Amino acid sequence: MNNRAERGAHWETVASSHLAEHGLAIIVRGYRCRLGELDIVCRDGNTLIIVEVRARSSSARTTALGSISRGKRRRIVNAARHFLMLNPEWFHRPLRFDVVAIDAIDTGEPRLSWIRNAFDGG
Repeated sequence: MNNRAERGAHWETVASSHLAEHGLAIIVRGYRCRLGELDIVCRDGNTLIIVEVRARSSSARTTALGSISRGKRRRIVNAARHFLMLNPEWFHRPLRFDVVAIDAIDTGEPRLSWIRNAFDGG
């Protein structure tokens, strides 16, 4: 994997596979709008789940989960609002924001953590 976009796409694929193995249905990956980007949008039954994927090497200054700033959360929430505006069938259903954090990606054994309800959209 040569560049950052390729590496990001790889780890989003890993995260999508993990979520699908746990019964979530992937709706869309890489949703982009002028307000931000949603890495993965999926559903678990009647609940819409917005998933942020973060990957960090073992030498990174912070963990994958710790790398999600207040500004990043705000952009995710704004992009989610845009998604809901264009997909009104999801508007009145439960919404959850999860994170798939992958640390030590430069080792032979990266550590994947799925944090449900990692933050709220308020």
